[in-house]
Amino acid sequence: MDKILEAVVMSSYPNNVKQGLVRRVIEAAKQPMDSEQCWSMLELSTKLYLTGDTKYKREVGKEVLEVYGHYHPEEFEEFFNVRFLLSLLQEGYGPLGKRSHYVLDYIQLGLQFVLESPSANSIFSLLRIEVLRKICERPSPKQCAKISKLLTQHPQCIPTGKHQLLFCQQLIRCIGHFQCVSEGEEEIMEFLEQVNKVSGLLQRIWRTQTSTILPSLKELFTIISSTEEQEAPSNALASVVQFVPLELMDGVIRNLTNDDSITDVQMMMAIGRMIDWVSWPLGKNIDKWIIALLKGLAAVKKFSILIEVTLSKIEKVFSKLLYPIVREGALSVLQYMLLSFQHSHEAFHLLLPHIPRLVASLRKEDSNSATSCLEQLAELIHCMFFRFSGFPDLYEPVLEAVKALPIPNEDRIKHLLGQNAWTSQKNELACFYPRLASKSETGKIGLINLGNTCYMNSIIQSLFMASDFRHSVLNLTEGNSQPLMTKLQWLFAFLEHSQRPAISPESFLSASWPPWFTPGAQQDCSEYLKYLLDRLHEEEKTGKRIYQKLKESSLMSQAVEHHYLNKTLIEKMFGGKMMTKIRCLKCLNVSSREEAFTDLSLAFPPSDRNMRGSTSILPVEEIGPQFIEPPENAGQLTGSPWIPRKAPMAADPAALPMLVETLGFQEPGEAANPLTGNDTGMDKAKDPLLALGEQACAPKDSRSVPDLINYFLSPERLTAENKYHCEKCASLQDAEKVAELTEGPHYLILTLLRFSFDPRTMKRKKILDNVSIPVVLKLPILVSPEETEEVCRCGKDSAAPGSGFMSVVYDLCSVVVHSGISSESGHYYCYSRECTDTVPHGQPRDGTPKPASDKQLDFEIQWYLFNDTRVSFSSFESVSNVTSFFPKDTAYVLFYRQRPGRKSCLLHEALAEASRLHGEPSLHKDLMEAISKDNILYLQEQEKEARNRAAYISALPKSPLWWRDLDRDKDDDSSSGGCSPAAGGGGSGSFHGLVF
Repeated sequence: MDKILEAVVMSSYPNNVKQGLVRRVIEAAKQPMDSEQCWSMLELSTKLYLTGDTKYKREVGKEVLEVYGHYHPEEFEEFFNVRFLLSLLQEGYGPLGKRSHYVLDYIQLGLQFVLESPSANSIFSLLRIEVLRKICERPSPKQCAKISKLLTQHPQCIPTGKHQLLFCQQLIRCIGHFQCVSEGEEEIMEFLEQVNKVSGLLQRIWRTQTSTILPSLKELFTIISSTEEQEAPSNALASVVQFVPLELMDGVIRNLTNDDSITDVQMMMAIGRMIDWVSWPLGKNIDKWIIALLKGLAAVKKFSILIEVTLSKIEKVFSKLLYPIVREGALSVLQYMLLSFQHSHEAFHLLLPHIPRLVASLRKEDSNSATSCLEQLAELIHCMFFRFSGFPDLYEPVLEAVKALPIPNEDRIKHLLGQNAWTSQKNELACFYPRLASKSETGKIGLINLGNTCYMNSIIQSLFMASDFRHSVLNLTEGNSQPLMTKLQWLFAFLEHSQRPAISPESFLSASWPPWFTPGAQQDCSEYLKYLLDRLHEEEKTGKRIYQKLKESSLMSQAVEHHYLNKTLIEKMFGGKMMTKIRCLKCLNVSSREEAFTDLSLAFPPSDRNMRGSTSILPVEEIGPQFIEPPENAGQLTGSPWIPRKAPMAADPAALPMLVETLGFQEPGEAANPLTGNDTGMDKAKDPLLALGEQACAPKDSRSVPDLINYFLSPERLTAENKYHCEKCASLQDAEKVAELTEGPHYLILTLLRFSFDPRTMKRKKILDNVSIPVVLKLPILVSPEETEEVCRCGKDSAAPGSGFMSVVYDLCSVVVHSGISSESGHYYCYSRECTDTVPHGQPRDGTPKPASDKQLDFEIQWYLFNDTRVSFSSFESVSNVTSFFPKDTAYVLFYRQRPGRKSCLLHEALAEASRLHGEPSLHKDLMEAISKDNILYLQEQEKEARNRAAYISALPKSPLWWRDLDRDKDDDSSSGGCSPAAGGGGSGSFHGLVF
């Protein structure tokens, strides 16, 4: 009968004919037959099943085996013996080089017919040893899945005792070698099914023998923490972790993080590979284990590991949000990584270029999963905006992408940041500054934040960018008896010449620290600036005069020399004078008092006051980005043609009143609209700077800096409880008080008083009104008749004999921005540019103007954004728009530099001449040596860090290029199917990129 069956199977008959003949043979096999015939049929069916070259032949072999196992059990048991099985397992079946792949399927098929036989236990014993041996040989995923299927169906064959633990460990090692060699979706699905079968066997063993779980996990950790040069273990190991009971998590993590035998490199390798597991589509609880290990490392203060792993892996985790099948786990891990990485903006900034593209992709997907992800991602982004403010240029595209999504309230943001931080002790992360590999492309140097010291960093950078002040400080001689100024000189010198990307101002901080400031707490930068300038001023008054070189150079007349050399550097650079006059409204007597100032504190007018229609006796002009030409008629001075003048104060004929004028763009000779700041006669299409200029002028319904100055200079009524005691009347009388500027500072500092005390909440609240900032400002200065005549004779100012006022032009050079809603919290950063004289050295000093084309445009001077260690290029457009994009980011302190050719032109000329003669400031020997030594030390530190990082980075697991996911999404908008970003089915290429 075996010959007949073989002939039929091997014949060329049609399959339906062969199937009928085979059916008759199988029916006949159900009848009794001798042992020899049974053996022949069993040998033939074994041959067909194991070596058949078609599926049909294997199916025939299987049917015959099942018939003989069922109807001829004794013969089958005799045939299916231990020796035969041992031969199959160790030597295989079939010709050399073409051994059958179906041995395990064959054994599984036959086992069901010998379970009750006397030889069953011998077969089970054999299989327990052989499956362990097989697993140790690292079979393919397909063969491993067959072993798992066999052992799942016949658990009697699972190794027992010590062999069982060894089997679990070796099975995990086997999974670690799994690789899917095909990119086809069907093959990948088959691979995932095979992995599931193998990990399912482990789950079965762990359920029955819980004592094998921890040793198995130890073996898993050994695999993923290995630093040997070899192929990275498979992400299929993620399938193992999902079956570990969560109640064991705390103990496992505690043991790992407190094991001194595990090196930092091994731990970093392990957590890095675990994070790669977010790509595994079938894993459950993977994110919980990853987050638990990250928290465990934070608990034992392994911050260096957390930083390296986060920075190297966060982009890959982010890219997995494209795929619905792993989105939930990837988002959980991303949320923890970002919310815990609070010492630096680095991790969040790595994601900024990719966020708009991902948001667009999720919107396109339009699924519940995508919608939920978008909302959680937006919440996460706003948390990062709150924590790392001061990067408006970087954040604008991201803010635009998420503007339509819900914004969490501040309590929610603080809750998320508070519960996820690695540590509540800020000083524990003080040494982990943002990694800056090289100096900023701007050539500028940042300042390290020493714990809420951004208020100081912003002020120092603004002072440093005040080039006249910086040069004067750097020109200080040794032994000047000014210890604080010397420390500032050293700090400026390092900012000028250091090779480091950022330096620490720790020494200067300790020397300039106001005694009432609380260490580690956020402070008011304006308060610090006032204290610093006052300290420097008082210190110099008792020390040497640093302008001695100007005296020696004989660039000044004796009178001017006496005037300037009696001033301190702070007075020369930031000092101005203001006259306060009070007029009794009964007797019209005027009393006056002149006082010095280094900054003007500008209060916000009441909300019901219309600043655009208000009157002031002094003019403040806002000028858009244009050429500032000397007036055609320097001898003509009138008040505003649009607003009636007020009567001058009695007994003060020099103080002729002038009214508010706000200038926008205007062609030469045209009048400007004082109410809107917009030019009504310019062809907008002809001037490319018009768009920028309009941003420098305030909209009708917003405040501007000139508005605040006008309010500051406007008359104030003293009545009721504020009545003035008039000496002439010898009684309290109603009066009018007015402030007039009598001397304009070289650098004008304006502080916008945004913080006010709220008696209801007993806290200082912040005024968040947007204030437009002019890039050029005209300030009215009261002058004596003698000074007016001298100025008019030189033709340098818009003043007339006896008029009392002249206009001084100031250029904006720095803006310190406060981000937040309270003076006790938030963040400071600053925009700065290096303003120099716009009149070239070759400009004639007789007042004859050069053509406008020879002068620098205000917008051509490069702006920089200083945010602690980070320095980047910026623009006045960013300065103007920052509050529009980020309502809590508001201008707080402004620095303006006076243009030459005004009342203080002698100082300008002296500074310019000194600069021409001496060139760049020459530092004294000790300072130069200190900078040189530190630059050498920095290079040595860089070399050492490079070696250390090479060891760390080489230890990090190598994984697929994360950016391919995002690039694929950008380039293939028509993709459809499963794991592609836009659908729920699956394109083969994207699926392979996800898993492997």
